[in-house]
Amino acid sequence: MDEELKKQQEAEQPAPETEETAQTADEAVNDAPAGETEETPDPLAEAQEQLKAEQDKYLRLAAEYDNYRKRSQKEKDSLYRDGRADTIEKFLPVFDNLALALAQETEDAAYKKGVEMTMNGLMEILKKMDVTVYGEPGEIFSPDLHNAVMHVEDENYKEGEIVQVFQKGFKLGDKVIRFAMVQTAN
Repeated sequence: MDEELKKQQEAEQPAPETEETAQTADEAVNDAPAGETEETPDPLAEAQEQLKAEQDKYLRLAAEYDNYRKRSQKEKDSLYRDGRADTIEKFLPVFDNLALALAQETEDAAYKKGVEMTMNGLMEILKKMDVTVYGEPGEIFSPDLHNAVMHVEDENYKEGEIVQVFQKGFKLGDKVIRFAMVQTAN
């Protein structure tokens, strides 16, 4: 066991410097061109570069998160608006039937009054939901809002004027739920 300990101690001691190793170290120093010495890296400059890189990463991450948050909010709002538009679209046949019932002549005043009250109630609900009903004779045709299914040549009307409305149009804010079906002139 003593022999193992001696071997370990000898291995840990540095090798004695010989003439040959001393010459090699001197030659390495002398071989360096005049005026050039080994540059030691500046720890401050390295730290500043690392800090700048980390700040850049942080700013990019913050911008990505902000964009994600905005995109998520926009998608959420869009889904809500589209859901409302789909729901309102399901009630439009009821609106059309009530409009047809109001247009019919009847001698039953109570019946007419009941249909009018129902239509007024539906119109109030649509107004509270930010729904706009449009499409009246005399308006100017707009392909963004109207669907022209008929055309008439008549000098009594202006160019593109709506002569007759077959079906009212509906908008939820700026989104068209149903285009107005109209007849245009000239």
